[in-house]
Amino acid sequence: QLQLVESGGGLVQAGGSLRLSCAASGRTFSRYAMGWFRQTPGKEREFVAAISSTGGSTSYADSVKGRFTISKDNAKNTLYLQMSSLKAEDTAVYYCNAASSLGEVVAKKGYWGQGTQVTVSS
Repeated sequence: QLQLVESGGGLVQAGGSLRLSCAASGRTFSRYAMGWFRQTPGKEREFVAAISSTGGSTSYADSVKGRFTISKDNAKNTLYLQMSSLKAEDTAVYYCNAASSLGEVVAKKGYWGQGTQVTVSS
């Protein structure tokens, strides 16, 4: 079992920045591809970004490309999402995910954290 705990969410003005963290424990973090998803009330959880187990490959949703950066520190067992130029439409609960491959991350398989709220005021 892999436990994931997100942190770093909060209230920020439009145009501002936040960095989300996802701390992992319980299994070998470096073996997992990981991703960030977000969800607003009444909508499905949507893909934001993903990174391969080594960090060598990344993928982003078009809506965040150029504004968000995903990274993975295998030494610290932590996944990050640096968010900049935030918009009101980025407001959501953000979840981290860990799975055995990038494909499984995008397919929403594997392990999930409990989420952290990001609110962007316009």
